[in-house]
Amino acid sequence: MDRRQCIGAMLGGLVAVGPRLAASQTAQRIYRVGILRPTAPPRSPTDAMADGIPRALRELGYIEGRNLIVEQRWAGGDFDRLPRLARELLEAKADVIVTVGTQAIRAAKEATSTVPIVMWGNFDPVALGLVPSLARPGGNITGVLIAPDGTLAGKRLELLKAAVPQATRFALLAPADPAIQLQVQETLKAAGSLGVELLVTEVRDGDYPRAFAAIAAQRSGGLVVGAHTFFMRDRLQIIGLAAKHRLPAIYEWREQVDDGGLMTYGANLYGLYRRLASYVDRILKGTSPADLPVEQPTKFELVINLKTARALGLAIPQVLLLRADDVIQ
Repeated sequence: MDRRQCIGAMLGGLVAVGPRLAASQTAQRIYRVGILRPTAPPRSPTDAMADGIPRALRELGYIEGRNLIVEQRWAGGDFDRLPRLARELLEAKADVIVTVGTQAIRAAKEATSTVPIVMWGNFDPVALGLVPSLARPGGNITGVLIAPDGTLAGKRLELLKAAVPQATRFALLAPADPAIQLQVQETLKAAGSLGVELLVTEVRDGDYPRAFAAIAAQRSGGLVVGAHTFFMRDRLQIIGLAAKHRLPAIYEWREQVDDGGLMTYGANLYGLYRRLASYVDRILKGTSPADLPVEQPTKFELVINLKTARALGLAIPQVLLLRADDVIQ
């Protein structure tokens, strides 16, 4: 091969390699996803609260340390910290921010009008003024809701009443969070329809023993555990106290009944994490959040733990067992 042939071969090789190098560089881009939560982190890093969204992103090909950095920020129950934590995520150059709960989405919305936000929670974003409509959210905010047309709180009381038909007084465990008021209203309305008394007990400063002592003193026949991220994080303590006080209780997520709760009714938690991850993926690939309608779940699961029922000396009516999507023996 003469000199000209050699140079031509080398140039041809470079032309062929060039697209591959460009593709490789594109594939190696590292995305930053921020997650803003109002609670303290769970004790285990593999808990669904800490690992649910990263796990769902892994299923879509986003691997931490390779093409993904997850920036999680936890407010530790102090809502006043959320605005500062939202700004931290912006300073970390997050490509998209996932917010959990009303207080977190408000903090992120105030911090940025340009960085995409995917909200997640049990609230009405239109009523709160977060988006103009679910179908056309506009701006930089979209998301996935936990429940449609309300919070499912009234339905949970109805199901609990069916499990303990002789009970005439129930308690609602609520966090010290103004966002819980919609659930309180829905549960009070359901109590009126069912002809039962409802007593609302608020947990302050994480003092669950005191709250349960008050519920026991009120001689409640059953407990609706409010749907809140605090109560998911602290589920083992709540389930233990319900067992100690022999209180039939209904919860929000399947994980709570797997951990010993009596009943749960709601959407599938990991299914919602997958929908969140899908939205994050689409935004990272260029879709505007303004073009992604706010999603509402359409399928809900009733799960009953018969082992817990037996420990409480409670016979679950057969008609309710037949309605259950799953019964844990």
